[in-house]
Amino acid sequence: MQQGRHATFATACSDLEVLLDRQPLPELAGIRLFATGCTGFFGYWLLTALECLNRQGRPVEVVALSRDPQAFLARHPEFHHQPWLSFIQGDIANFAMPGGRFEAVIHGATDSSLQAAANPSLLLASMIDGTRRVLDVLADVGCEKFLLLSSGAVYGDQPASLPALGEDSHLAGDSLDRANVYGEGKRIMEMLCACRVGNGLPAPVVARCFAFLGAHLPGHLAPAQFLRDALAGGPIVVRGDGSPLRSYLYAADLAVWLLVLLARGNPGRAYNVGGDQAISLVELVRVIRDTVAPGAAIDILGIDSGAPRHRYLPDTHRARKELGLEAWTSLPQAIARMASAIDPASR
Repeated sequence: MQQGRHATFATACSDLEVLLDRQPLPELAGIRLFATGCTGFFGYWLLTALECLNRQGRPVEVVALSRDPQAFLARHPEFHHQPWLSFIQGDIANFAMPGGRFEAVIHGATDSSLQAAANPSLLLASMIDGTRRVLDVLADVGCEKFLLLSSGAVYGDQPASLPALGEDSHLAGDSLDRANVYGEGKRIMEMLCACRVGNGLPAPVVARCFAFLGAHLPGHLAPAQFLRDALAGGPIVVRGDGSPLRSYLYAADLAVWLLVLLARGNPGRAYNVGGDQAISLVELVRVIRDTVAPGAAIDILGIDSGAPRHRYLPDTHRARKELGLEAWTSLPQAIARMASAIDPASR
């Protein structure tokens, strides 16, 4: 287990160092960064990217908020005793801000687990109260750069007539459907930040994030389930008809995109973050099968999974044109990297 974690971290660092050679981010050298939401999938990859920046001589001091730092460090001991990283323990809605000034803030704390979705009123309250608390403390200490991690879920269901969701797509989910609580909560987080601009609070750069692949992707998401099936030798089970369309961005690409948005994004502007190649779930399964387990059977059950979005595709033209961002890692390579990180005991 320990050896597997070390290999996963080494691979992630190797991939990130290559990408950071393309996007060296001198703007972040020497800053002090406060971050929320650093103990999940996004947080792991952001911290790994920041480790690589520090290795490459662009030091970033990070103070990360966590409800349980020791649990995170037990899962990821590679972050133990990093001189650039410290944690404060607390709840997002009532934490105490450490002293000193922060040049940059990343606010991403949102519980996206199945357990959180099962209690939508509590999830919504935590998103609103947590964002208010972050904004309150920032009003006291100030910062120059502010990145808000939002979601493509703010757009609601994508119409079949719309090939991809652009940042100017004025869509929203049904506010009377509790299944939309995550997207509605993210919309409120964006609005709270917009309403508080001024008096020491900068306008946020908003990252609307879509679908991703990489080590530590939550196990309840479809790509992780497909990979576990493939690594077990099959069959790879598709519980629906396999027709929903997604696009995927590798997690190392994601982390670099987010740091570029922090460094160079235009304040008060939203950017979609995701892949640019639409692929159906059944096509994704075939790529997984061909990459990881050639010959494995695919079992398409054809059952309606109740998934709220048949199409979930970002238009990333803005991030590409304004910031020079790309999906640098191919889909088969991202799948192979993610597969190599899955613990055999969980297959």
